[in-house]
Amino acid sequence: MKNRIKVERAEKDITQQQLAEAVGVSRQTIVAIEKNRFLPSTPLALKIARYFSKPVESIFILEDND
Repeated sequence: MKNRIKVERAEKDITQQQLAEAVGVSRQTIVAIEKNRFLPSTPLALKIARYFSKPVESIFILEDND
């Protein structure tokens, strides 16, 4: 699964730390999600999408091989 978190953060001009604090996780968790090393839980994915005021499908993109 790909994600657009880094792009969304850049558009909103926020750091990984700021996003992490807003959704209640560590900065390392955001780093791991951005690098596709960790798949977020459904509640966390929804929190991230809500933070950016976007549908979850526009932040997290399911690929054919997922």
